[in-house]
Amino acid sequence: MIRHIIFVGAMAFAMSAGAHAQGVPDGAAHGARVGEHDAGPVGAIVGGVVGGIIGGVDGVLGVDDRPRFHRYVADRHYPSYEYSGEVRVGAVLPDGGVTYYEVPPEYSSAREYRYTIINGHTVLVDARTHAIIQIVD
Repeated sequence: MIRHIIFVGAMAFAMSAGAHAQGVPDGAAHGARVGEHDAGPVGAIVGGVVGGIIGGVDGVLGVDDRPRFHRYVADRHYPSYEYSGEVRVGAVLPDGGVTYYEVPPEYSSAREYRYTIINGHTVLVDARTHAIIQIVD
């Protein structure tokens, strides 16, 4: 039984590495789904915990960069787009009506992404899919 739990934990850890940019809630949910699929209820528990831990890692912009980036965006006074959906990691924003801005070069870890302001929240989005990958508050 212990070996089974350790195996499930290792599998959940490996599978939930993709949850890194999702944040704690989405990482936990993803880990629980993968763990339950692979090993049932015990796997769901282990996968949820491990996914939450991995999802809680800093994300694209590290903890030290977030306040500085937030000030950078606030200083630009760009308008906020009113979005009727939930502002959360993974939400896909529309192609039209939203203005996406280039991330400045000093934030090299986020250069492949764009940012915008949604319902008063600064968010990083995938440039191709317009999916929110990090909320920067």
